[in-house]
Amino acid sequence: MKPVPENIRLLKGAYWLTKLRWIAIVYVIAGTYVTSNLLAVSLHDVALYVIATILILYNITALLLLKRLEKKNRHVSSKAVKRIINLQICTDLFLLTVILHFSGGIENPLVFYFVFHMIISSILLSPRESYLQATFAVLLFGLLALLEHTGIIAHYCLTGFVPHCLQEERLYVLGTLFVFTTALYLAVYMANYIAVRLKKTEEAYRQANVMLQKKDRIKDEYVFRVTHDIKGHLATIQSCLAILVEGMIGKLPDRETDLIGRAYKRALKLSDFVRALLRLTRMRLNNALEMEEFSLADSLQNSVEAVKNRAEEKSITLNDTIGPSVSRLYGNPFSIEEMITNMLLNAIKYTPENGTVELKASGQEDSVTIEISDTGIGIPRGDQSKIFDEFFRAINARKVERDGTGLGLSIVKHIVDGHGGQINVKSSEGGGTTFYIQLPRGPISQSGDVPRQNA
Repeated sequence: MKPVPENIRLLKGAYWLTKLRWIAIVYVIAGTYVTSNLLAVSLHDVALYVIATILILYNITALLLLKRLEKKNRHVSSKAVKRIINLQICTDLFLLTVILHFSGGIENPLVFYFVFHMIISSILLSPRESYLQATFAVLLFGLLALLEHTGIIAHYCLTGFVPHCLQEERLYVLGTLFVFTTALYLAVYMANYIAVRLKKTEEAYRQANVMLQKKDRIKDEYVFRVTHDIKGHLATIQSCLAILVEGMIGKLPDRETDLIGRAYKRALKLSDFVRALLRLTRMRLNNALEMEEFSLADSLQNSVEAVKNRAEEKSITLNDTIGPSVSRLYGNPFSIEEMITNMLLNAIKYTPENGTVELKASGQEDSVTIEISDTGIGIPRGDQSKIFDEFFRAINARKVERDGTGLGLSIVKHIVDGHGGQINVKSSEGGGTTFYIQLPRGPISQSGDVPRQNA
């Protein structure tokens, strides 16, 4: 999993602020109406509704500013996004202070919402910036409380909520300011502590992931070299055994002929295994496929034709339904055709005689879906989550075919992933299996997780 770049993380945070602000706008409007009309608490309704309107206009402006910045520069700098976040939080704190002024000032429990802003700033900004935001909030609220206490500005008492105007009591004002200040700085300290620890943990996991990828690549390179060497030796052994099988039949005793024949068959199976392992390792190392536009319908038809004789040998009914909407696809035609052919052969292999294997293909606007189903032995429920793992074979599959490689479905998964698609399976032991493959019609985005090469 790739780490999210800092600028993208901050941009998402800036958009998150705008979503939270819509909730705050609804809260201000609904809260003002309920408190004033249903609870009969004295509020400056008009001023609060005006502030809510300002909040709406301000939030729309913030959204437009973010979208313009994102559109103007796809690689927007972290500093630019941080400036917008700082501006948003400062504006929010100022407007919250104005709302408190028209709804009871120091008497209003909404003062606790300053703490939420401190937590948000600690998550999105640096420790220094979050402490500056806390200082700004303390100055705003302290100035409001002192100005109302001294009578320099009007105080709108929450009549019906408090017994008398609390801003007149000096001890209460000073005590509230002290608790407010310490609470804000403590909130920033704790939030920053947690945020820094999480970032360090995330960085440690990222570095560990990079190291694992490096080690995995070294392992693949080693396997590739060893497998390539083994393939050469096996080819020599196989050719020598082939000469013996063809030239010595009838000239050697039955026991020696049988041993040579068994050795030749084993060499063929081992060669198939080595070729599959070599191909899978090469795919893992390259992590790329040469892409071009091709006719998927033709490739599917070729796959069906390639396995038809094998199906007839087992008296298996082979059906194919390729919809008219299945036309052209952007991908690697050789990999797709080989994948479908191998999956059909697999279905035939594990389907008893007189069974049915079916291929269906349908097209959607942006993708195509391929279904390969059979009436075979099925896959045990406990094995279904592991069938795409390398070298894994289900228990009942090993009983039918002892010498399988366990690499076929791993290769299928790599091909599907290389095309940006998805593969799923639905099966029950003894009740057959259906594989669902979904492939996108168009080319994979250059910014996607799966790299590609143009043909």
